Amino acid sequence: MSGIFIYSERLDIASELITFAREAGKPAVLLALSADAAQSAKNLGADKVYYLKGESPLAESYALAVAQLLQKQGSELFAVGATASGRDLAARTAGYLDCAMVSDVLSVSCADGQIQTERMMYGGAVLQRETLSGLSVITVPPGKFESSPPGLAEVEVVEVSSDPRVRLVETAPIVRQGTDLSKAERVVCIGLGMEKKEDMKIALELAEVLGAELGCSRGIAEERHWLPVEQYIGISGAIVKPQLYISMGISGQVQHTVGIRDARLIVAIDLNDKAPIFKAADYGIVGDMNQVVPMLTEAIKKMG
Repeated sequence: MSGIFIYSERLDIASELITFAREAGKPAVLLALSADAAQSAKNLGADKVYYLKGESPLAESYALAVAQLLQKQGSELFAVGATASGRDLAARTAGYLDCAMVSDVLSVSCADGQIQTERMMYGGAVLQRETLSGLSVITVPPGKFESSPPGLAEVEVVEVSSDPRVRLVETAPIVRQGTDLSKAERVVCIGLGMEKKEDMKIALELAEVLGAELGCSRGIAEERHWLPVEQYIGISGAIVKPQLYISMGISGQVQHTVGIRDARLIVAIDLNDKAPIFKAADYGIVGDMNQVVPMLTEAIKKMG
């Protein structure tokens, strides 16, 4: 079965990639690497689900089997969720296929039988556009498309062999302290313009009245350690797509604005009227956040 073949161990990303295939006018074909994953994937609205049944629990060990299936079925594109496991599987599969691969795309579309992609290079300083033809591989971060409507798909089991050279040696838990900002409808974000940790209170109060999550710039998380790194927004941090994004004391360098470019409405508050964040904002307030934010919070409270 030709079309766009999709893999992600995260169902939310898989659902978004189904939407991409639909918008491209192509059949959406999901790959699952376990029985449980196949049962969950069949309800996401894809046209078909292939369950690659093997002995290994590691996605990376199925790269050759995936490459062979893509070739056999005449796949036009292999779209993979940009997770640690997904990136590994995508790179290995592209290697077996000896085909083009574009990692962590900002946008992707299909036109005239070709795949058009955009991605940031050199820490966000350059936007690179690439055109792919023939079977190619891309990795896509979460939040680039809407979730697909649910629907039932046929599941076909394909017996495959896993690569015995790929094995699990040791596992260690990842302790996550922050929230998943990629799913937030509203985000209040603080930057290095906030001078004292105690001043975070005004950001927390604004976030509370808005029902928003609290995010931050890289410096707040990695230099001052005021918030967990999971709450850092930017090109190497969280990519957000909220209905409302409010920044407080964030200059708006490209490394940060890449992470908010898909926000529906951007409001910026900063003392510096020449801060780059105002070029990305729909609304800008030039002023002291310690004065502006409490007034904004009270105004929202009065509005109910």
